[in-house]
Amino acid sequence: MYKNDNRTVITLDAGGTNFVFSAMRGYDFIVEPITYPSNSHDLDLCLATMVKGFEEIIAKLDEKPVAISFAFPGPADYRAGIIGGYLPNFPSFRDGVALGPFLSRKFNVPVFINNDGDLFAFGEATGGSLPEINRRIKELGGTRQYSNLLGYTFGTGLGIGSVVNGELNLGNNSCIETFCLRNKLDLDIIVEEGASIRAIKREYARLTGDARDLTPYDIFKIAEGQEEGDAEAAKRAFERFGEIAGDAFATAITLTDSLVVVGGGLTGAMKYIKPALLREMRSTLKTVGGDDVQRVQMRVFDLDDELEFAKFVVGDSRQIPVYGSDETVTYDPMKRTGLAVSKLGASKAISIGAYVYALSQIDKNA
Repeated sequence: MYKNDNRTVITLDAGGTNFVFSAMRGYDFIVEPITYPSNSHDLDLCLATMVKGFEEIIAKLDEKPVAISFAFPGPADYRAGIIGGYLPNFPSFRDGVALGPFLSRKFNVPVFINNDGDLFAFGEATGGSLPEINRRIKELGGTRQYSNLLGYTFGTGLGIGSVVNGELNLGNNSCIETFCLRNKLDLDIIVEEGASIRAIKREYARLTGDARDLTPYDIFKIAEGQEEGDAEAAKRAFERFGEIAGDAFATAITLTDSLVVVGGGLTGAMKYIKPALLREMRSTLKTVGGDDVQRVQMRVFDLDDELEFAKFVVGDSRQIPVYGSDETVTYDPMKRTGLAVSKLGASKAISIGAYVYALSQIDKNA
């Protein structure tokens, strides 16, 4: 979808520290990015920085862009392009800023703003994991194709996006979230406190008493034996993260019947996160009568493992007779889902999601 489109969309990676401006055409960046401090503490300066960055990118292009499209962190009325609410990294936006209308008036092009988790999922569904999984299924002789995808980002928080039947699911209020689910291991605390960068740091410090200001990458190197520290405690910190995140995944998968793709900085430690993540998704609950019930009503496959992917494709396919005739039909009773790690990376997937979303909306309203 739109991979070979020749229209240009301006993009922005909007962080609380820096703004990174660029332009995309056909899933590829076509100019060198421009980076400026976001000046998020001062609304006038922040908006002036946005205008400056977009103007400089547009000056580099050989044709006028058809849209500006980007992700913005935090709560918002995305359909209206209004950013506001509790925004720790953008305190000057808390009272509400009509950012989309402002930029649209300034540049005379449509402006689309979405949540970063939503655009990550949409990018993976249109130009990343989902089409790649469907392509590989066909190559291996499978017939089933998938159209629902949950995208999770592991980083400062636990982000989520949902694509249903190939369409980005924005909900009624642009408020599909996962950070506020219950934490499986501490029911009065939100899940994000157990599945985020700060959770890894806090858990390693709790287990070891190590007072150093370590990053998750430092803790990963400790787990690998490449840096001084308690390797077993480091592994347990990532394992706990996986168990807590896996519980949240299981809830969302059960409600949406989706495949799952994970991105973000912490996926570099997936060798320590993924086993607990999958174990939790494959776990069971009990009925009052003592019967076991699968936590997810589907078999969960590791789609990054070649052997598991082959089993995922084959399923439990068999021929059954059509009553009263000599005919048979193919029947596959195995319900299944799977987990994959992003190959694009979160930043590229978000940009592709922003690009495709803008063009799809333009075409829909043409």
